[in-house]
Amino acid sequence: MRFSITDSKNKTFNLPINPKEFAIDAATDDKTVSVVKLGQINLIGDEKLKSIEIASTLPVKTKDVHYLSTTEVYKNGQTYLDKLTKLYKAKKPVRLVISDTKVTFKGIISEFKYGMADGFAEEYTYTLKIGEYKAHKAKKVKAKKKSKKVAKKGKSRSKPPKKISRGSKVIVNGRLHGDSAGRGPGMTERNATRKISLVAPKAKYPYHVATLSGGARGWVSKSAVKAV
Repeated sequence: MRFSITDSKNKTFNLPINPKEFAIDAATDDKTVSVVKLGQINLIGDEKLKSIEIASTLPVKTKDVHYLSTTEVYKNGQTYLDKLTKLYKAKKPVRLVISDTKVTFKGIISEFKYGMADGFAEEYTYTLKIGEYKAHKAKKVKAKKKSKKVAKKGKSRSKPPKKISRGSKVIVNGRLHGDSAGRGPGMTERNATRKISLVAPKAKYPYHVATLSGGARGWVSKSAVKAV
């Protein structure tokens, strides 16, 4: 069995001594909530990122060490430490493959500890932790420029008619009557400039017109007057 590490440039090296054990940490992002009349329930979440941790030793000098796990070794342990430190600082994905198993783990080295133990100066001890890496890429979205909409030129809206009320100046074209009911028809006005002196809104001839100086003329229909 070999423990092989491949860097982001596809260069591979084997660890000289296999760890006694390895462990893959897998979990889901579950949440516990309380439900009325049911109590606590478990909401199963999505899978969290996995991690794998190995701990082993590196001979200070690999020559004449009889317990190596591979024949392809560097001359000394410091070379391995330098390589692992470089991979740790690079913050780029690596792949750990364990032969004779289905373990092929791609991730970032999130933790690397090393030193010496038990006063033994012939080998380094180290712990290596790799966190799962999932490729992702941010997508840039360009903001759409707001187009300046120009209203199409159409027919101009006609001005609303002026409101006619008592005191309004009007042009009269129509027959004059003695009262608002239409009794006593008299003369007919032609483009005469007058003013409204009285208003009977519901009458047949609702407007009483007079000269601009105030002289009474008579009652006329609504259609006979036009505001000036």
